[in-house]
Amino acid sequence: MTDTPAAKRPPRQSRTGLTSTGARKAGAKSTRSRAREFALQGLYQHLVGGNDATAIDLFTRDLSGFHKADAAHYDALLHGCITTAGFMDELITPQLDRQLAEISPIEHAVMWIGVYEFQHCPDVPWRVVINECIELAKEFGGTDGHKYVNGILNNLAAQLRAPEVEADKAAGKAS
Repeated sequence: MTDTPAAKRPPRQSRTGLTSTGARKAGAKSTRSRAREFALQGLYQHLVGGNDATAIDLFTRDLSGFHKADAAHYDALLHGCITTAGFMDELITPQLDRQLAEISPIEHAVMWIGVYEFQHCPDVPWRVVINECIELAKEFGGTDGHKYVNGILNNLAAQLRAPEVEADKAAGKAS
């Protein structure tokens, strides 16, 4: 084998729109997906640092790439999740197999986003809510955190979006 520059290059990655972890590449993301990412970062700051929504909002809007996000959806998620955090935790906690304090702040924030969208974003189908949350957990969470988030949100979808979930089951689409 020769020691040419071409021999030292890493193999080319496929251009399927996915990263090596299975998450979507930045160019393949919608404005709402980007809004969810920025909201997740803000909710993490709230959960870990106790930062208030206004300070988080001011910081986040200055981040690179924020202009590509749906700012209205970001606002709704960040402020809505922080405002209704206690209520959402009351919905999430019975679904858990451990104490809420033992859940990673990333998975906790992702579940908040899912619950918030189930309750306040009827224009987003329940399956899309779950898929978007799985993508967030894959990209930012622990190795198998997305599987845990999926299970919890599937249970909550049946509770919070019962007519929609039942309609999908009747049509043979439910997971």
